[in-house]
Amino acid sequence: MLYWLTGLSDGGDVFNLFRYITMRSGGAFFTSLIFAMLFGRPLINLLRRRQGKGQPIRDDGPETHFAKAGTPTMGGLLILTALLLSTLLWARLDNPYVWIVLFVTYGYGLIGFADDYAKVSKANTKGVSGKVRLGLGFLIAAIAAIWASMVHPDELAYQLALPVFKDVLVNMSFAFIPFAMIVIVGAANAVNLTDGLDGLAIMPVMIAAATLGAIAYVVGRVDFTDYLGLHYVPGTGEILVFTAALIGGGLGFLWFNAPPAAVFMGDTGSLALGGALGAIAVATKHEIVLAIVGGLFVVEALSVIIQVLYFKRTGKRVFLMAPIHHHYEKKGWSEPTIVIRFWIISLVLALIGLATLKLR
Repeated sequence: MLYWLTGLSDGGDVFNLFRYITMRSGGAFFTSLIFAMLFGRPLINLLRRRQGKGQPIRDDGPETHFAKAGTPTMGGLLILTALLLSTLLWARLDNPYVWIVLFVTYGYGLIGFADDYAKVSKANTKGVSGKVRLGLGFLIAAIAAIWASMVHPDELAYQLALPVFKDVLVNMSFAFIPFAMIVIVGAANAVNLTDGLDGLAIMPVMIAAATLGAIAYVVGRVDFTDYLGLHYVPGTGEILVFTAALIGGGLGFLWFNAPPAAVFMGDTGSLALGGALGAIAVATKHEIVLAIVGGLFVVEALSVIIQVLYFKRTGKRVFLMAPIHHHYEKKGWSEPTIVIRFWIISLVLALIGLATLKLR
C-alpha cells in the first residue's frame, strides 16, 4: 500500500525509497515484529480465557507433554494477523504473486482455525475430519497452481525447473497442476507434523522463508538471473516483503512460544505457514529446492509415513514414536536439545539450498 507513495516522488526525495523492495521488506519485518510483541500477551490472555483447558493433550503422546496441559492454542493467529497487516501495508498490491501466496496462507489458516476450534470446543484431540481437511487443502492448492501457471511467463508455464541443471526445463504440461498441488499440500501438512515441541516448527519455517524470500528476490531480477543462470520470473521479488513480514511475526511469536511455551501455534499457524512455503516455491519455480530447504519437514513427514506403512505390514514400529522428534524424546533427549539440534539441521539445509543457485 505504501508503494503508492512513490507517485508523490520526484525521484530524489523520501517517497522514492518506497520503490525499493529491500526497503519495504525491512519495513514489513519491523512492523510485523512490533505488532507481535505488542499484542502477543493480550492475545494469549484472551485465548486462555476463551479456551479454558487449552489444547487437548494426546493420551498416547510422550509423558512429558502432560505438564503442558492448559496451554492455549491458536497462537498462529498472532503471526497471521501481523503478517497480513504488514504485507498489505508494505507490499505492492498489484502483484499477483503476493495475492497467490496470501490466498494459500489464509485459506490454510482457516482450515487450521476450524480444526483447532473443534478440538478446543470438544475438549479432545479430534478436530475436523482428515478427509475434509485434505479435500479443502487440495482445492485451495489447485486454485493457486492454476493461478500461478496463468501469471508465469509463457516459456515457464507448466514447466519444472531443476536445480544445478539450470538449462533444463521439464515440460509437465497440465500434469504440473497436480504436481504443484502436492507440493503445497505436502508442505502444509509436513510443517503441521513438525509442530510438536515448543519452538520446534517456527524457527525452521523462518529459516525456510528467509531462503525462499532471497530466491524470490533473485529470480525476480533479470540481472541476477543472467549472472546465476537462473530462470527469470518477473514480479516474484515482491514475495520478499511477505517473507520478511513472516519472519518478523514469527520472531514475535517465538518470544512467547520459547520453552516453556505460553501458547501453541496450533494448526491455525502450522498449516498456514507450511502452505505459504509451498506456494512460494511454486511461484518461484523452485519446488525441488523447497524439498532441500525444508528437508527437516520432509523427514518429519516421511517418518510418519514409514511408521504407518511398516506397522500395517508387520505390526512393528520403526521409530519409538512418530513424528521423529517424538522418537528422540522417547530415547531420552531433552526437549530443548531436540529443538536446537533440529534448528541447526534446518540452517544447514537452507545453506545447501542457497548453494544450488550458484552450482551449475
